[in-house]
Amino acid sequence: MNQSLSVAALARRLGIAAATLRTWDRRYGLGPSEHQAGCHRRYSQSDVAKLTYMRRLVVSGVAPADAAVRAKEHDGSEAPVDKFLKNKSSAQGREELVASLFRAAQGLDSVFLESALIKEIKKYGAISTWHEVVVPLLVRIGETWERTEEGVEVEHVLSEILKRVFHSVEPKKAENSRPVLLAAIAEEQHSLALYALKAALVERGISVQFLGARTPLEAVVGIVKRIAPPAVFLWACMPENADPRFINNLPKVRPAPRIIIGGPGWNLTECEGAIFAPDIASACEEITQAVGVQYAR
Repeated sequence: MNQSLSVAALARRLGIAAATLRTWDRRYGLGPSEHQAGCHRRYSQSDVAKLTYMRRLVVSGVAPADAAVRAKEHDGSEAPVDKFLKNKSSAQGREELVASLFRAAQGLDSVFLESALIKEIKKYGAISTWHEVVVPLLVRIGETWERTEEGVEVEHVLSEILKRVFHSVEPKKAENSRPVLLAAIAEEQHSLALYALKAALVERGISVQFLGARTPLEAVVGIVKRIAPPAVFLWACMPENADPRFINNLPKVRPAPRIIIGGPGWNLTECEGAIFAPDIASACEEITQAVGVQYAR
């Protein structure tokens, strides 16, 4: 039986502040739709799906105003939303670090940001740092932008630092002779999660062919033909970039690669033959299995 949620319950479920939900309601009209006389309004399952989609877009680097437009158009379906919630991030236990990084970001203190994030990755690994530190930090910066509509330079500075930090992870000796392929496809530019995934893979001794943002179909096809990767990961945050041709038009190679897709842009009914990974931890596990590497941190 579907159960409606209060503001506090939904905030806990999404890992964001209740004030953020109220802001999204007031500013973008993404509020609770269920109402009973004498009671506070509550969020329906459709509301939850839309707001989860909104959060995923913001975490992926989409401006909140643009994310709200997308969330309103979302059909409210629960899949793959519920898969994402099972692995939602939490800043519990690392709240002080997130607060320190937030203050440093507001002050454009690149030296502190970079050194602190490098230290965190070395100690806890790329996946833990992404989910428990970087994602809450991005959400907090997004909340500030929503409230003040100022600070776009903070997002840009932090994005470049995150790319450098995740790219700087020292790889272990590669266990796979053929690298896996990572690409943010079509005109997709929201690719921070792809950098974190690359770092997580090289930590495991998995070599990567990283194509980054705005990768055309021709480039993906060319790499698959030349190196026959054991796994192909295609990232699309925006629906207009989640082109099923990137799945359907891949060349036939032997052995066939495992095709994994990630990002909130995909329409899964059009992606037969591909595995959807709801977050980078899931993507990392799928790729590790495809490569056949045994990993223990």
